[in-house]
Amino acid sequence: MTRLTELKSGQKARIVHMGVKGPAGQRYREMGMIRGETVEIVRIAPLGDPIEIEVKGYNLSLRKEEAELIIVEVMK
Repeated sequence: MTRLTELKSGQKARIVHMGVKGPAGQRYREMGMIRGETVEIVRIAPLGDPIEIEVKGYNLSLRKEEAELIIVEVMK
């Protein structure tokens, strides 16, 4: 297991823990970012912020500080 920020573009992972709280966390959960869901890293900005991911057909941009709070299991 690792943090979402440790993945590279094109890698897929399964969400193990969503540590994002408050309105942002609620919005992400409503878009399908829940435990067990698969996410794929689409693009990482040159300085690492933001990180664009795909989950359930949605493309989402996450701030690095939020992505640090998401624990994932890398899929092989």
